Formats: sequence, C-alpha cells, structure tokens
Amino acid sequence: MSKALRVYAHIDMDAFYVSVELGRRPELRGLPVVVAGSGPRAVVTTASYEARRFGILSATPAARARRLCPDAVFLEPDFPTYRTRSRDVMEVLRAHVERVEVVGLDEAYLDLSDLERPETAARRLKAAVRERTGLGCSIGIGPSKLVAKVASDAEKPDGFVRLSAAQARSRFADRPPGLLPGIGPKTAARLAERGIATLGVLAAAPEADLAAWFGQRLGHSLARLARFEDDRPLELAREPKSESRENTFPVDRRGVDALLEPLEKLADELSERLFRQGRAGRTVGIKVRLDDFSTHTRAVTLPEATNDARRVGAVAAELLRRFDPPRPVRLLGVSVSGLERPWPGGSQAGSAGPGAPQSQLELAV
Repeated sequence: MSKALRVYAHIDMDAFYVSVELGRRPELRGLPVVVAGSGPRAVVTTASYEARRFGILSATPAARARRLCPDAVFLEPDFPTYRTRSRDVMEVLRAHVERVEVVGLDEAYLDLSDLERPETAARRLKAAVRERTGLGCSIGIGPSKLVAKVASDAEKPDGFVRLSAAQARSRFADRPPGLLPGIGPKTAARLAERGIATLGVLAAAPEADLAAWFGQRLGHSLARLARFEDDRPLELAREPKSESRENTFPVDRRGVDALLEPLEKLADELSERLFRQGRAGRTVGIKVRLDDFSTHTRAVTLPEATNDARRVGAVAAELLRRFDPPRPVRLLGVSVSGLERPWPGGSQAGSAGPGAPQSQLELAV
C-alpha cells in the first residue's frame, strides 16, 4: 500500500485509571480525584481533569499533589481491575478493526487504511467503547502514527481530531519540542540552549546544524520529528518473551532476611500470571535497586522451562543470597524470560523442581 494512502488512528483513554474508579464511585464525578500510592515515595499515576487544574500530573510526587490540592480525593491504584478494564476496551477495538497495535493499558494504534470512510468508522468505534465499557476516549487520525498520536492529545478529553502532516506542522508550530514522543526533557533542554524553543523553529533548523550538535542519527531524527515525518508500520500483537514483577518499598530494607518475604510474594504473583497464560520460561532473574539508585540484576538458566511458584521463588531467593545486597534496598523485582507455551491450553510446572541441585544451573549474571 502506498504511504500516501495510510490512515492511522490513535485511541487514548481519558484519565483511564480515574475513569475506572469513577465507574464504581460515581459520587466522585466532578471532584479532583487522584490515583496514587500512599507511601512516602509514591507518585501520581493518573489525576482527573479537575485535579489537573491544580498542576497535578502523572508522576507528580503524591506528597506534592496533596499540598497542591488538599481537598482532592486520593485513591490507591487497583492495577488488577485496570488490566481487566483495559482488556474490555481492546476487545471492542479488535471487534471493529482488524489491525490493532496495543501500546499500553490505555492506548492503541489502529490501521484504518482499508476502510472507505475511516472517520465515520472511528466515530462509531469511539461510541462503541463508551457504550460497551462506560469509558471515554480521545481519537486522533493521521497519515502516520506520530500525527495520530499528537492529534489524539490535542483536544482531550473526548477529543476527535484528524490532521495531515502539513496541518500538524502548522497547528503545533508554536509548541515546545517536548510535545512530541521521542523528544525527552534532556533533549528539549539541549535544544533550548541552542535557541530552539518551538517545533516551528526546530523544523526550520538546518539538518546539518542538528547533526553537528546532536550527532548524525539524533539530528536526523529530530528534523524528521519536527516535520511530522514518520513511516513506522503498526507492530501487531506479539507475545513478550519475558514477564516480571517488582516492588518499590516505602522504606528501604536492609539485609537478605528482610527481603525474602516480599521476594516470595513477587514470585507467587508472577508464576500465577504465567500459569494462567499457559506459559513458562527457563531463565529466572532478580532486580535489586539500592538506596544509591544503582541497579543490579542476576539470573540463572534452568534445564527446563517452569512457571512453578516454588521453583521460581527458590531460584530467586538463591540469587538474592548470592548477591547479598551491600546497601539498603529500594526496589526488588523478579523476572522469568525465554517464555514459551509448552502446554497448549493450560499450564503446569516444569519438571525442574525446587530441589534440583544448583550444579544444574547456568549462571547468567
């Protein structure tokens, strides 16, 4: 298909976690609502649009959010429910569109290129999501994933915007470069140091200058982004080759003994998920972040794939003992990789039980 004929849509759920919470707490509608943990290191996951008026955004420290809006309603995140509702949304999308790329719990790209009236189809889809799930969304449509992504955010909440690349360049010319996915805060700051504070100025900057300042690869990428040039295809669903669970502690934990219980819990949660999926893996790993923010990983490869919680937990515990964290631990994680589906339609533990001798393990640090 010719690139000129591509029509992509980006669907972005409006304040997704908050919207899910309001579905079961309708009395909170219209109030500033913040979904955030309660620990001293907790950050905001999502805030209602009423809360955003106080400057409370995603990743805002929860303590600061409470200072910005003392009257806000703070709710603990419920990720199992959010994942369930996300699946509901994605089922609606797949029922209406053949090619769907899911990129998070609350967003996805759709390929509408083969549809005779893509805008009409997108509006019907928007209504179907609302009808089937009770959740609102914004949709952006464009000739590329980049244009569609930015368009979906242009008129939130409940937005519906279709733009060409030329229209996007014009509409967002006075916006900061950080508006675009792919231009992070550090790159935006370096651009500002060069006097490039808007996308219009970035688009007009000679590519040779950008290459000299940022290197050939990044300079070329920045120029293309500013011109809204993007030829990435949709990446259709592919099963991840690894799964992990991790936990950031409210207060740092010191010593292996203080870490074994949360490690076992993480291994249980991870193994249960793999069991439900009918998947297992041969490589078990741990992730340890110390109080100085240094991150350390350790892993072993087993003779056979497993999703048995006892086996995963035992191997992870042995890895932790071998590492023996030299400082207090801020974050702890467990992973299983090299995933496969050895048992169609269900799952069972691999034959390498918890008592397998350590000499059978291949250390992969």
